[in-house]
Amino acid sequence: MKNVGEAPEELTTGERSTRNRVARSILDHGPSTVAELAGRLGLTQAAVRRHLDALGADNVVEPKERRVYGARTRGRPAKAFALTDCGRDAFDQSYDKLAAEALRWIKEQAGGDEALVSFARARIAAQAGPYRAAIEAAAPEERAQALARALSADGYAATARSAPVGEQLCQHHCPVAHVAEQFPQLCEAETEMFSQLLGTHVQRLATIAHGDGVCTTFIPKNTPNTTTNASASTAGRNPA
Repeated sequence: MKNVGEAPEELTTGERSTRNRVARSILDHGPSTVAELAGRLGLTQAAVRRHLDALGADNVVEPKERRVYGARTRGRPAKAFALTDCGRDAFDQSYDKLAAEALRWIKEQAGGDEALVSFARARIAAQAGPYRAAIEAAAPEERAQALARALSADGYAATARSAPVGEQLCQHHCPVAHVAEQFPQLCEAETEMFSQLLGTHVQRLATIAHGDGVCTTFIPKNTPNTTTNASASTAGRNPA
């Protein structure tokens, strides 16, 4: 990764390294408050604020209101900081322009949206082998966690956590986010794959490509599919 928030020459190597750690922590864990960053990195909140101010001045991070699921609690929600598009560019997002041009050519020359859907499904099917193996090796109640670990190995910085009547799979990084902004078929094929691998209907709640801080997929409990082709839903959210 190149250094994010490139600093003046007088900035020490240690300062630059810490600033990169702050940005990396946001990448790995999603939009984060000052307190959360301080706790994860072993820094004071004052130090975290100073680094966030510098990263914000360099258009690497930006404050966002944290989305609240369920009933709101009293009081003003803590401000969370998320990576900007510029910040994400610093983390291994290359060849975006070339990929977008290739997909545009496929759409125009090889069959329109149907060709894009076929490509997206073939691409995700080629990735699915390790994910399927990880899920099949896990106990039923640990499959979401197993999928998250497999996704993390591919650079998606994924986590799974309990949610009311199910679980949420969160991908804090997406290597193809910029391309998926233009071609939502990539997100849709990924959602279909999750549904097929987990054997249950899933619902995509948010995506980085759509401007959210994290790609979030809801996995309900005890709702197995009754057909061989598992269904996936993007209800309530345009996937890209």
